[in-house]
Parts: sequence; C-alpha cells; structure tokens
Amino acid sequence: MKFLVRAFFKTLRLMLGPVMLLWEFITRPQGLVRAPALQAVVDQDCKSLVLYHYKTCPFCLKVRQEMARLSLNIERRDAQHNATHRADLVDAIGKAKVPCLKVTDSAGHSEWLLDSKAIMAYLQGRFAR
Repeated sequence: MKFLVRAFFKTLRLMLGPVMLLWEFITRPQGLVRAPALQAVVDQDCKSLVLYHYKTCPFCLKVRQEMARLSLNIERRDAQHNATHRADLVDAIGKAKVPCLKVTDSAGHSEWLLDSKAIMAYLQGRFAR
C-alpha cells in the first residue's frame, strides 16, 4: 500500500511540476526598478543570502516570485536534486525543509529562516522601498 501511495504522489509531481514551472514563468511579476547605484548596493547585500528550494514546491514558488518582484539576485540552491545542497541543509537545520533562506552576517554567523511567510516578510522589510 505504501508503494502505491508513493507512486501516486510521484506521478502527480511529475505531471504537475512542468505546469507549475510554466505558471511561475507566465505570472512572474515586474521587478522593482531602482537607480543603478542603489541596485548595485542591493545586489551586494544579496550576496549574503542563499535560498534552498525545490523547483516545484508551491511555497518556494511564492518566495521566488517575491524575489522577482523585489528584483533580488539571491543565489538559489536546489536541495531536491543536488545531494551536497541537501546535506548542507540537513546539517544546518536537522531536516530538508524548504524554502529555507540562509542569512549570513558580516561576522560569518548564519541565521536560517524556514517559513515562506517569514522569508517574504524578511525580504520585504529589508529590500522594499
């Protein structure tokens, strides 16, 4: 029975995944337009951020849409298909839960935000006008 349930959900993900990626592409919001000097500062600030995500996770999709809306160039690491990124995530927080934003300060200390709402609130608070 367990095999059938897993097979069902795997098939469902395989069928819905491309639809979700197409939907993300079609509904991608216009990015926030900043002055070039200000955008350079934002890009520099984004170098301390890393998003661990799955490509077809609906919560990850919401975070990526917010990143596009705010014109943020944040490094993305696929924790589903890359074993190294998945291991980094499990070592840091104890499980492979996405979306997860790694925020590193200037001293090298890292903070991990685990909830899509918390990540979006952080990005809006730090980078919105």
